[in-house]
Amino acid sequence: MTSALIALAAPAAVSPARLIPAALVGIALIVLLITYFKVHPFLSLTLGSLAVGAIAGLPMADTITSFTTGFGSTAAGVGTLIALGAMFGKLLADSGGADEIVDTIVGRSSPRSLPWAMAAVGALIGLPMFFEIGLVLLMPVIFLVARRSGLSLVRVGIPALAGLSVMHGLVPPHPGPLVAIDALKADLGITLALGVLVAIPTVAVAGPLFSKYAARWVDVPPPELFEAKPGAEGARRPSFPVTLATVLLPVVLMMGKALADIFAAEGNAVRTVLDFLGTPLVALLLAVIVAMFTLGGGAAMDKKAIAKSLEQSLPPIAGILLIVAAGGGFKQTLIDTGIGGLIAGWVENSGLSVLLLAWLVAVLIRLATGSATVATVTASGILAPLVVNLGTGEISLLVLAIGAGSLFFSHVNDAGFWLVKEYFGLTVGQNIKTWSVMETVISVTGLVLVLLLDLVI
Repeated sequence: MTSALIALAAPAAVSPARLIPAALVGIALIVLLITYFKVHPFLSLTLGSLAVGAIAGLPMADTITSFTTGFGSTAAGVGTLIALGAMFGKLLADSGGADEIVDTIVGRSSPRSLPWAMAAVGALIGLPMFFEIGLVLLMPVIFLVARRSGLSLVRVGIPALAGLSVMHGLVPPHPGPLVAIDALKADLGITLALGVLVAIPTVAVAGPLFSKYAARWVDVPPPELFEAKPGAEGARRPSFPVTLATVLLPVVLMMGKALADIFAAEGNAVRTVLDFLGTPLVALLLAVIVAMFTLGGGAAMDKKAIAKSLEQSLPPIAGILLIVAAGGGFKQTLIDTGIGGLIAGWVENSGLSVLLLAWLVAVLIRLATGSATVATVTASGILAPLVVNLGTGEISLLVLAIGAGSLFFSHVNDAGFWLVKEYFGLTVGQNIKTWSVMETVISVTGLVLVLLLDLVI
């Protein structure tokens, strides 16, 4: 690995003594702009990239080229997947498919098993949807279940939030994992499979198990919000089996590709077909097309309603796309200055676990900026040179370590912190005891599971 790292070292025109200060100043500038001056992360990442290049000694023209190259490649590789994921999630919500999943699972659960059912609901809804969208969809259900069951709002809500958050941080096609996969050149199918493997026990620990204790610390009644609308119960929905099959379709296709790549010989006809169908772009595109018929048709939506749903799915993700692409530009700037290679050499000589380092870097950026996405894209850029001599499975675990770190201790600089606080009607202290601690449990549990998997992969 040493020779490969030397190849990634700083160019001769850039003094190694300037690289670490350049990285620190660039990251500090991004953090300061986002947290203190409230500058949009897109602008913050752009300005941070220019600062890194200038301090490292790169010509400004080269710095701009590095940033735009990274911006464009990330937007091309990840942007289309985020857009397709948003379309799919919007169809799932507008058709009533999300409601059908929730009502079916919750309706078949006893009061004792409700926290586990809510964790399953959160994970299923969180698989195709962004965290904020899934949270808005689940809130009426969380309140209704808490009222009807007599259980604490925290006992019912934390498992659902855990399911949503774990999917958001560890499982593609969410933006964070996708950016890390793109930056580190990880195999999406293998990362997806390992992500699900890590996600299931993580949700169990941070959801139903942790909520038992959190409910003792904080006991609040469900707010009088989201009363059922007259006639809403009679609205036509796609059936549960059809909805579930549609949600799992892209997951099955991408996992099929990963398994075919492992067990089928190259050139095998089945492998060729699965390699095509399991390509992320194709899998998500097929999922959207199928959803137009299974979800849209199942809800008796006409062509105009389906088209409107798809159209309305894109504007809300414009900011996410810009942040993700700018993160790719920042990553490329770090790589082209040689900072990543310098850090890689330091890590190799220090003997520190690459997975632990990845987690720590993501944790620090998460605590400073409050953004899981910014933490993921920045950490991925810093750690990209470390993957040179790593195996396919190890690179996927690196993605998951970064994802786990990006979820650590959500607090007052995270928009999700305030979203949960206001919906649940909690004080800041109560929200820290529940939501913030839950996020920390997810992060630490995820890291432990990643390190355990590293022993056998």
